[in-house]
Amino acid sequence: MDAPRFELKMYSDFKSPYAYLAFDPAFELEQRYPVRLRWIPFQLRLKGKGERSVYSEYKVKYSYMDARRHAKERGLWLRGPLKIYDTTPALIGGLFAERQGRLLDYARRTFELFFKRELEVDQPEAVAGLVASLGMSADAYLGYLAGEGPGEYERAQQEASEDHVFGVPMFLFQGEQFWGHDRLGLLESRIAEAVAGAAAPMA
Repeated sequence: MDAPRFELKMYSDFKSPYAYLAFDPAFELEQRYPVRLRWIPFQLRLKGKGERSVYSEYKVKYSYMDARRHAKERGLWLRGPLKIYDTTPALIGGLFAERQGRLLDYARRTFELFFKRELEVDQPEAVAGLVASLGMSADAYLGYLAGEGPGEYERAQQEASEDHVFGVPMFLFQGEQFWGHDRLGLLESRIAEAVAGAAAPMA
């Protein structure tokens, strides 16, 4: 594989089933194309039960049913969460794991446990336990959460605002947005076109 020549951004949140479905397939693009995937945490703002219209309730139920269909095809377990989570501790954990070169391991385990209802992603101590289970330092994570982590997280939210991100998974490639795991095929076509164009000889 050639050295990466293109950047691909992926905005993601651990409470999104569609972000879970997109995570591994998105990183597999690095194996097929000279791209570098940049994971960026984004806090998905959701309304809780009783705050949504009846039509929004229908949409939420359908979305989880649809996500479970896709998850089943891949042998993934997916149960809807029992409340609306502020995933800031887990998202900052992703930034911490990335510093350790362990983002993929951390994110896969976070998604898996969250959608089995076995991880409280809004509780720093629970996230610290996950970090430790992966062989990283829980104390270092908690120090990062109390120190540099929130600043890096807020810069990610600002970048999301500048990129007009409204949901996850959101991909940006050469300024073009692709929203949803079901847009990965179209995204891959755009990447292939860009790679082919860059490789074409000058006239």
